[in-house]
Amino acid sequence: MTTEKIKWGILGYARIAKNHVIPAILKSNNSILYGIATRDPEKLKECQKAYNDIKAYDNYQCLLDDPDIQAVYIPLPNGLHKEWVIKAARKGKHILCEKPISISSSECIEMIEECRKNNVKLMEAFMYRYTIRTKKVLELIESNIIGQIKHIYSTFSFLLNREDDYRWDISQGGGALFDIGCYPLNFIGMILKTAPISMTADYVLKNGVDSRFSAILKYPNDIVADISCGFDGYYNQLSQITGTLGNILIPDTFSDYEGKIIVRKDQYSEEISVDECERYLLEVEDFADSIICDRDPLICMDETLRNIKIIEELLKITYRQ
Repeated sequence: MTTEKIKWGILGYARIAKNHVIPAILKSNNSILYGIATRDPEKLKECQKAYNDIKAYDNYQCLLDDPDIQAVYIPLPNGLHKEWVIKAARKGKHILCEKPISISSSECIEMIEECRKNNVKLMEAFMYRYTIRTKKVLELIESNIIGQIKHIYSTFSFLLNREDDYRWDISQGGGALFDIGCYPLNFIGMILKTAPISMTADYVLKNGVDSRFSAILKYPNDIVADISCGFDGYYNQLSQITGTLGNILIPDTFSDYEGKIIVRKDQYSEEISVDECERYLLEVEDFADSIICDRDPLICMDETLRNIKIIEELLKITYRQ
């Protein structure tokens, strides 16, 4: 067992970095928090006070110029992902980038090509893929317990009441579909491992971006999927997979706390308990291990590109022609 540890830099002191990914790196067995960069003077002071044994940089490029940093985590607004992924790749840094990885398929292709050219790893940070809940769903599908899949429903919503949030800004890749609709789409893609053959959608606009987005997607073998997402309602995560022999209900689909998965077949119903786990820690450790062992991380770029192409097409057939 290797004792090597990857030195991480954080590009931007966002909430998700502060509350989830930085604590995961600090707890990880194969990672070291080496540096944090923020352009906000107040956040810089907060970083220096909270983590006095790490380097703090007042701009992103200085962090990338540090030769000791091996991997970076990018939690910046969606519209900045391409710029800083490419700059990080050119500095030889491996990159864990928040979802959605880009705001267009052309951006995503450019990012993938730049990372391949510079021989660095790139992964989109869908942390839910590391949960016990997700692994159990995949086990149930693999067991054929519900027969042939015919329909998948998946939703993710919460109330976004911060009017100055970048997710209301179309130039930064704002909108519910980009921010949280990408989860149901990724979930469906994880199960079906292919792209839809047709799509239809509708939406509600606020500040020029979708505050609510719903879509129906038809896949090969007559499988239909429904997704829904929104910034306009009470917090909700729920998915259901229906097959010819039964269905699987997954409350709190994208979360990592303790819960249950419900399997229904004829008169039979079973509640399967899933334990709490630490999805961000597992994500960090997998990505760091992929660097140490020179292997692919859990989420491949073909899957990421497929996801962004679907988002792009859904937006084109609605309000971003």
